[in-house]
Amino acid sequence: MERVEKAMIRLRMSSHDAHYGGDLVDGARMLGLFGDVATELLIRLDGDEGLFVAYDKVEFKAPVYAGDYIEAHGTVTQIGNTSRKMEFHAYKVIRGNIDPDNPSAAEVLEEPILVTYASGTCVTPKDKQRLKREEA
Repeated sequence: MERVEKAMIRLRMSSHDAHYGGDLVDGARMLGLFGDVATELLIRLDGDEGLFVAYDKVEFKAPVYAGDYIEAHGTVTQIGNTSRKMEFHAYKVIRGNIDPDNPSAAEVLEEPILVTYASGTCVTPKDKQRLKREEA
């Protein structure tokens, strides 16, 4: 049975990440997180960072602001000869800056909020694949 590879990173969006008025974070920041998750997945799967080739789909579902904590999850959904199809989800797990009069206030969300979904394809060239996968 082929193993399923998953990876996750969590980090806080800073004022440096805010690109628009009201401390709104650019959606491209979520894609950057997905790229980092994809790199970890490829290292775990192939022993090499590989290359991100294309996104098939990107959906921005909810806004992200400076002070929010985001978890980016990735899963390998299909493995080809050199291609690896992946799905990504980014969730807001802590909402920051919830009170203008108390800028250090934050809230742990009871239910994480899906902020971005994406799917895409990465490639690890055959000559770069250092790890052998168990056959089913």
